[in-house]
Amino acid sequence: MKGVCFLVTVALMALASSLASASDPSPMQDTCVAIDEPKDAGLDKSGNTSNPVASNVTTVNVEQIKGLNTLGISMVRIDYEPYGENPPHTHPRATEILTVLEGTLYVGFVTSNPENRLISKVLYKGDVFVFPIGLIHFQFNVGKTNAVAIAGLSSQNPGVITIENAVFGSDPSINADVLTRAFQLDKNVVNYLQSRF
Repeated sequence: MKGVCFLVTVALMALASSLASASDPSPMQDTCVAIDEPKDAGLDKSGNTSNPVASNVTTVNVEQIKGLNTLGISMVRIDYEPYGENPPHTHPRATEILTVLEGTLYVGFVTSNPENRLISKVLYKGDVFVFPIGLIHFQFNVGKTNAVAIAGLSSQNPGVITIENAVFGSDPSINADVLTRAFQLDKNVVNYLQSRF
């Protein structure tokens, strides 16, 4: 009996230690700056908003600036036409803090199941809002003029999953029967939505 208790204790300790080390490793260097690092990240220039969502995201992450490697940060500039949006999306690896530089944005995120509570605000120039890691969030320009926001993210590569693209524009397509049941829609509506992406 003592042998079984000892083995169970050792197994639980091994499992606990493997779970404790399942995080990003510590940086092995202080910095990673390349000589040919770009000085112009494009954040001072308006992005092209001539697209179906009437917005543009200019990304500055480890792909553009290698010096961000190991630092766990990145940023974006988002330009919006009037009534343009940064559609519902999530960053699986980062929390985001957004500040409005120009215009008026309606922003929000949805908490996780089972509550699915919408947390939203209307932001004006200088206002700040935080989107927690992994939660679906959005921004919508409710003003009659262009809007601009800058956001910082807590990862050198936060990733982005745009919900409608992932659900209706996957490759290969998700079976329409799955989406018909999940969204309680007519199959013709699902087929139409899939054809749009």
